[in-house]
Amino acid sequence: MPRLSEVIAALDTLWPPERAEGWDAVGTVCGDPDAEIDRVLFAVDPVREIADEALELGAQLIVTHHPLYLRGTTTVAADTFKGKVVHTLIKHDIALHVAHTNADTADPGVSDALAGALDLRVTGPLVPDPTDPHGRRGLGRICELDHPETLAAFAARAAARLPATAQGIRLAGDPEALVRTVAVSGGSGDSLFEAVRTAGVDAFLTADLRHHPASEAVQHSPLGLVDAAHWATEWPWCEQAAAQLDALSDRHGWDLRVHVSKQVTDPWTTHHSSGAPN
Repeated sequence: MPRLSEVIAALDTLWPPERAEGWDAVGTVCGDPDAEIDRVLFAVDPVREIADEALELGAQLIVTHHPLYLRGTTTVAADTFKGKVVHTLIKHDIALHVAHTNADTADPGVSDALAGALDLRVTGPLVPDPTDPHGRRGLGRICELDHPETLAAFAARAAARLPATAQGIRLAGDPEALVRTVAVSGGSGDSLFEAVRTAGVDAFLTADLRHHPASEAVQHSPLGLVDAAHWATEWPWCEQAAAQLDALSDRHGWDLRVHVSKQVTDPWTTHHSSGAPN
């Protein structure tokens, strides 16, 4: 069996930590570098349910997209929910590793997985990484549909192919407008509207669209907006990342057993449609 340090070194070739944003908190949160690893669990969120799932699976390593401590902390006391996660992991010799913005901009990255889930053809990054001579890395992706479809049909495609959440899919724009090109960005994407407009795409699929940026976007142009749950737009990365680790395991002869959590850890659990405005 490989040691944790060997597996982490392999993961760092996929998502180099130096490519993370300066404000981010990526890398190994806890774990003994010399511990042996034979089972790995991928998930979006490092929450208690995922720690418990790893314990039930007998996994020695969890890889999540979201950091546990993004803004730092002064305590890991077990009477806090994050501290309880840390205590659970250390008590049961389970390591935690995070690939966040370094996975967002990777090749392939989070938005490639999102495009793949929607059966879209990627033509390039939405915001290219200027350090990539091949022009493949960067934030978000610009995509083409094999055949044009209405914005309503594209939103229905997203609803059918992304994991189900309480939010579902929200749409802004003319439902009958034809969509041929799409920008996608896993996670919160309303900071990217300028790049989306520059790309000249017909629609933008992302998550966490706020009222004012969305309102301004649809007033500015006929751009269609498709807003999904944050967790749902990033979960496809877990399957992509697990396949990448599987390939590394085969190459190194490690025989790792790699799992993807199917637990919905999106914080919203129930949706009620509101009544029509008076």
